[in-house]
Amino acid sequence: MPAASSPRSGQQPGPHPALALLTAAHGGPALAVSLVAALLAVRSDLGPTGVLVVTGAVLAGQLTIGWGNDLRDLPRDRAVGRSDKPLATGALPVRWVVRALLLATAACLALSALLGWRSALVNIVLGAGAGHAYNLGLKATPWSWLPYACAFGTLPSVITLAAADPSWAPWWQTAAGAALGVGAHLLNTLPDLADDERTGVRGLPHRIGPRPSRLLAVVLLLSASVVAVLGPAGQPAAWTWAAGAVVVALAAVAVAGKGRAPFQAAMAIAVLDVVLLVAA
Repeated sequence: MPAASSPRSGQQPGPHPALALLTAAHGGPALAVSLVAALLAVRSDLGPTGVLVVTGAVLAGQLTIGWGNDLRDLPRDRAVGRSDKPLATGALPVRWVVRALLLATAACLALSALLGWRSALVNIVLGAGAGHAYNLGLKATPWSWLPYACAFGTLPSVITLAAADPSWAPWWQTAAGAALGVGAHLLNTLPDLADDERTGVRGLPHRIGPRPSRLLAVVLLLSASVVAVLGPAGQPAAWTWAAGAVVVALAAVAVAGKGRAPFQAAMAIAVLDVVLLVAA
C-alpha cells in the first residue's frame, strides 16, 4: 500500500492510512460484533483454533459490510459533507477500500469454509449477506430492521453449527440476538436521521420518528434482557437478577431522561444485554 502523501503547508495532516481504513470499515461496530462472536466461541467447545477461526471469519465479514457501506454511500456522504468519513473527505483513496474489500471477502470465504458448510452458509449468507442487503437497498425501506434481526439473531448459530455436533443455537439466543440487533439499528440510526432524509434514505426509524424509535429500541433491548435471563434452562444466577434491575433503571432513564442521557442509557442496556447473552 503506498504511503500517504505529505500534507500541504498550512493543512492538517490526514489520518494514518490504517486508521482511515478502519474508520471506513466502521471499525467500532465491526470489532464489537467480532468480540461477541469470540466470547460465544470461548464459551463453546470449539477449542483455541476454532475460536480464532470463527472470530476471524466474523470479523472479515463485518469488515466487508463496513467498506461496502462507505463505498455505496460515497455520493450521499459527500453531498451532506460527512467529515467523519475518510472516503467522503478524500483522505482515503477509493481504490484502497476496493482492494481491502476484496481481500476481506476472500478471507471471509476461506475462514468460513474451515468452519464447515453449515456455519459457513450462515455466516456468509445470513450474517455478512444480510449486511450487504441492507447497504444495497433495504436501509431505505420499512424493512431496514430485517438485516439486523437476521445477522444478530443467527450469530450464535455460526458458533454452534461449527461444533463437532452441529446444531442451531437455542431459540432464546436467537430471539435475544435478533431483539438486540434491531434495537442497535434503531439507536445507531438516530444521530443521522436528518442527513439520511436529505439524501432519500427512509428506513423504519425515519418513518416512525426519533422518539418512537428510541422507545421501540428500549422495549426491544428490555426484551433481549428478559429472554437472556429467563431463556436458559435452570434457575437464573443471582447476579443476573441484579443486572436485570440495572437494566430496568437504565430503561427508565432512556424513556424519561433529557439530552444525551436517554441515548447513553439505551446503549448501556445494549452492553448489558451482550453480557447476559454471553454469560448465559
